[in-house]
Amino acid sequence: MNLLLVFRLLRVTLHLFSGGVTCALLFPWLGGAARDRHIGRWSRQLLGMCGVKLEQTPGAPPVLAGAMVIANHVSWLDIFVINAVHPCRFVAKAEIRDWPMMGWLAEKAGTVFIARAHRRELQQLFKQLVRRLHAGQRIAFFPEGTTALPGTLLPFHANLFEAAIDAGVPVQAFALSYVDHQGQAHKAVEYVGDTSFAWSIMAILGGSPVTARLRCLPAIATEGAHRRDVAQASRRAIAAALGLAV
Repeated sequence: MNLLLVFRLLRVTLHLFSGGVTCALLFPWLGGAARDRHIGRWSRQLLGMCGVKLEQTPGAPPVLAGAMVIANHVSWLDIFVINAVHPCRFVAKAEIRDWPMMGWLAEKAGTVFIARAHRRELQQLFKQLVRRLHAGQRIAFFPEGTTALPGTLLPFHANLFEAAIDAGVPVQAFALSYVDHQGQAHKAVEYVGDTSFAWSIMAILGGSPVTARLRCLPAIATEGAHRRDVAQASRRAIAAALGLAV
């Protein structure tokens, strides 16, 4: 392991630790807007330490408060790319809670964890999401349910879209991609199969600079809609933004 990679890894580790301290000591005393400012600033700093430059599409529609945000899922970086500019309360698979430091930090930042095998827990989660949306929080999740290779888009699971319909809020989709200096899909960001979090973060820290492209798409109305229709409309919108056929 070269010295530059060791230095980068140390910086990220210390940044994760400082984020944990902030969550533990400050967040219980802060309101939602102040928390979002801390989350946004901390996420931007993390991306910078990882050599990730954030690029947003100019002229994109405004991101709504109190909306349900969905995006295609490429990497663990996705959460921090979105949080860097539009802090959300994410729904994530329960396994992330067990990630070293990162899982604890995600929980303290307001992430809602889901264990898909437990129907009763899923019902309670659904009610919690509706309450949060009614309270004006921006809730986000990845409807593919897992990460996919760059340039691919998996089928969308429709269940959680029902929370947006019940809460009477729109769905706003983001299209995410990660490219290298030539504009090609960045190989170090791939996070599929047996790739571990530790291997992934080492690949990113030790690789060439990454440009994360985040494109906000027009909100999709949910009033009177069926969750499957909303899921399909969201998937078509993201596919079109990424130049993919579905």
